[in-house]
Formats: sequence, C-alpha cells, structure tokens
Amino acid sequence: MRRAEFEVTDPQAIELVLSECEYGVLSLMSRDEPYGVAVNFAYREGAVYFHGSIEGRKVEAIGEGSKVAFLVVKPYAYIPSYFSDTSAAYPATQFFTSVHMSGEAIPVKDEREKAFGLTALMEKMQPEGKYDHIDAANPIYTKMMELTGVYKIVPNVMTLKVKAGQNLPKERYDTLIKHIEARNGSVDNATIQLMRQFQKQADV
Repeated sequence: MRRAEFEVTDPQAIELVLSECEYGVLSLMSRDEPYGVAVNFAYREGAVYFHGSIEGRKVEAIGEGSKVAFLVVKPYAYIPSYFSDTSAAYPATQFFTSVHMSGEAIPVKDEREKAFGLTALMEKMQPEGKYDHIDAANPIYTKMMELTGVYKIVPNVMTLKVKAGQNLPKERYDTLIKHIEARNGSVDNATIQLMRQFQKQADV
C-alpha cells in the first residue's frame, strides 16, 4: 500500500470489516480481458466463500483454480471541502474502510466443505437461523447442492485500508469532528466512532 499511514495489520480488524460488508467485487481474467463480478461472501477460517451457478462466465474463468483479486469496501461519511474552512475543492473526500486480497479461487467439491461454505453464508445473511442444518445427506438439500457451485478464495496477500482522517494534523482533525457532529447525518456517528478508534495515529 502506497500510503502506509492508512494500512492496518490487525487480523481482528480485517475480519470485522469482512463480516460487516455485504458483498465484494471478484476480479479475474476471462476470455483474455479483465472481468469483475459482485458476489455475496462469507469469511471463515482464513478463506472467502461464495456461491453461484455451476456454469457461466465466472465459473469458466475460475476453472479448476485461478489467480484472482477480491475487494470489499465499507463506506462512511462524505467530508465536504468546506469542513476544512476553505473555498478550495480539493479537501473534499470520503472516509471508508476496505479489504483487498489476492490469491487463488478454486471450486469446492467436497460435500462437507460445500455445506460448510453455504452455512457460513447463511449465518451471515440470516443470523436468526430458522432453517434446517445444511447437509448433502438431507433430502431437502441434495438436489440444491448438486446444482449450486461453491467457491473459495485462499488469499496469499490481504490488506486493510482505513481512511478516517488519521493522517491529518490534530487541529484539522478536531475541526472535522466538530463539523461531522453538528451535521449529524445517517452515517456520521459511525464515522466519528471510526475516527476515534484510530485517533491515536492522529495525535502523533
């Protein structure tokens, strides 16, 4: 990452962002050109699981294994330029967290791991439960699991970027906090929490 002050290496912080983001963008090569597709996903035991059809362009590109990149982004508040007490446009920005990884995407063929991946997705999308345990031996799932592809990304590089004003001088940082508090928009409280989580860097 070019801007080292935005990089966070804490594995728990990385896992938290992955748990909070609803979807990610899978980037791979397809038919000799870059190809990106949005997928719902779950992160479990060091791998990203997603599901889909057993045929189609994405499946064709993954094949028996393919090098890929995967990106998730959690957006926070827009920061207008006038929050920096200037008439210039350039201070305008948006705060966010993002996780980027590169590695290999492979189809999951073992029935137990397929059930594991699908369960991870269900636990994320439907945490209240209210569904039968996923098992290929259960007749209500047998056909579904035959017709559903499950894939996983095994990352070899994974980085978390947090842009929350931690690179700003303390005076400007404190001014931004006051403006964001006064605006009190839908994501402003969460943005302030994020900023304060990394405030120690702003005080350096």
